[in-house]
Amino acid sequence: MTARTLLLIALAMLAFAGNSLLCRVALRDTGIDPASFTALRLLAGAIILWLLLRLRRAPSKPTGSWAGAFALFLYAAAFSWAYVKLDAGAGALLLFAAVQLSMIAWGIFKGERLSPLQALGSALALVGLISLLLPDANAPAFAAALLMIISGVAWGAYSLLGRGIGDPLAATAGNFIRAVPMGAALCLLTLPAQGWDQDGVLLALLSGGLTSGVGYALWYAVVPRLASTQAASIQLSVPLLTVLAGSMWLGEALTSRLLISGLAILGGIVLVFWTRSRT
Repeated sequence: MTARTLLLIALAMLAFAGNSLLCRVALRDTGIDPASFTALRLLAGAIILWLLLRLRRAPSKPTGSWAGAFALFLYAAAFSWAYVKLDAGAGALLLFAAVQLSMIAWGIFKGERLSPLQALGSALALVGLISLLLPDANAPAFAAALLMIISGVAWGAYSLLGRGIGDPLAATAGNFIRAVPMGAALCLLTLPAQGWDQDGVLLALLSGGLTSGVGYALWYAVVPRLASTQAASIQLSVPLLTVLAGSMWLGEALTSRLLISGLAILGGIVLVFWTRSRT
């Protein structure tokens, strides 16, 4: 793996972790509301991705689908509302667990059979997710946690819809563009509760344009150079980076519950990926 590939991977993972951090800071520390944050994030992502397509050596048009756009919108909206109450680290772990477990569950529904080690890994990740939700003084707010799980399931659906697409960047651009009017409609539905300020708007635009739009472009540039198990395993770094950054920069507590649940979730998914790569 070349130094350039490693740099692209590092930047993409930092961008993905940055989504959680920017959203949490915006909804915790500024006056912006979740609907406005979602709409601005989708708009900024759509603009940046469209520009990236036009700046290619061979400019291409956005593709995508309405089903993919709705899954993207649901992910972004639930993500924003969840981060009103969730810490960035806990939210990232819940999101990652929900994405991976929903995709595993879909595979089982479609007839895929898990090996004993894959079943053990899936069970371990599920136990980690449940342990993170069990009520006690350190548990995340249940309604917010449920919203993040919905967000993860929506992203899992988005990923499944995108399997086999020849130009994922064009598809993502098209899905962001289609999701913009959904975000605008959400703002209209929640109009009385809206709040904007300069910092909140800036964070939403950075989330959509930089950590989403540019982040996806970096990731799609490097994915063709990786084996599928490599790509899946590398993404395990995102919740870990978010937990660490949330502790260092946002003052979030690194509780034993969070660490043990996180190790169970990440360890279980690693076991699934590792076993799959050897079959």
